[in-house]
Amino acid sequence: MTTRLLVTGGAGFIGSHYVRTLLGPGGPPDVLVTVLDALTYAGNRANLDPIRDDPRCVFVRGDICDAPLVDRVMAGQDQVVHFAAESHVDRSLLDASAFVRTNVQGTQTLLDAALRHGAAPFVQVSTDEVYGSLEHGSWSEDEPLRPNSPYSASKASADLLALAQHVSHGLDVRITRCSNNYGPYQFPEKLIPRFVTLLMDGRKVPLYGDGLHVRDWLHVDDHVRGIEAVRTRGRAGRVYNIGGGTALSNRELVGLLLEACEAGWDSVEYVEDRKGHDRRYAVDSGRIGRELGFAPATDLSAGLAATVAWYRAHRSWWEPLLAHRALPA
Repeated sequence: MTTRLLVTGGAGFIGSHYVRTLLGPGGPPDVLVTVLDALTYAGNRANLDPIRDDPRCVFVRGDICDAPLVDRVMAGQDQVVHFAAESHVDRSLLDASAFVRTNVQGTQTLLDAALRHGAAPFVQVSTDEVYGSLEHGSWSEDEPLRPNSPYSASKASADLLALAQHVSHGLDVRITRCSNNYGPYQFPEKLIPRFVTLLMDGRKVPLYGDGLHVRDWLHVDDHVRGIEAVRTRGRAGRVYNIGGGTALSNRELVGLLLEACEAGWDSVEYVEDRKGHDRRYAVDSGRIGRELGFAPATDLSAGLAATVAWYRAHRSWWEPLLAHRALPA
């Protein structure tokens, strides 16, 4: 039986990887994908070039806050995977309004349309940042949400709206909360592609504060496999953490990137720390392993090497995007 799947934000970094994976070799044979993307600065049709001519994929340019458009697109869809979001913390600190509009209002618009048209499951793709910062241990899915930036607060709000739609109206909603992603096609405002592209241009990279902020890194291949496990085998009303199990301080990560780009520590410039900068993230991914049999498969060293090689080989993709970086460097 064919599944008609709406993927919002499907021209972005993670969304496009998900679509390419679904429609690529080894993907499910019975899925028809509709991509809805506003093509803001971080959305790029070129991310879908590998499947541009695939008749199983239809692209619709549009805003998830446009209720009449969302209603028309949602009609006839069986399921939804919702990636579309404003996602850069630095931008949210400068102006939170776009984050509230897209991440909160846009998610509610989609949820309302999904309920009207019976599109379920509705997979809400979220982030570990909704939990806030912690010194020791790791967050389970039952931890209270303590977001510390406008970005993470808007994503936490979207998660709660999705869960409310499940409890109040019975919509099959499933939430994923992932750790930091990396891989090809990531917009060069994020840490890894930003640093890699700067180093490739022989420029200095800015390291916030003392560089000891800790993040868990997850290759985008593993992330989309986890999302697909949740879409196909997850439980309604359930939250699933997806972590990479590879916690590093930012300083440790920069060391690996310097080595991969054949640069030295004289290419690093310490800069004033970001406002409200969470010190450490760590998620407990035991639930998705126990219930759905998922585990990340990409070795961090190999994944980083492949990512650096991709950016080295695809300068024509990232160079035109540099004018849109959140912060000068």
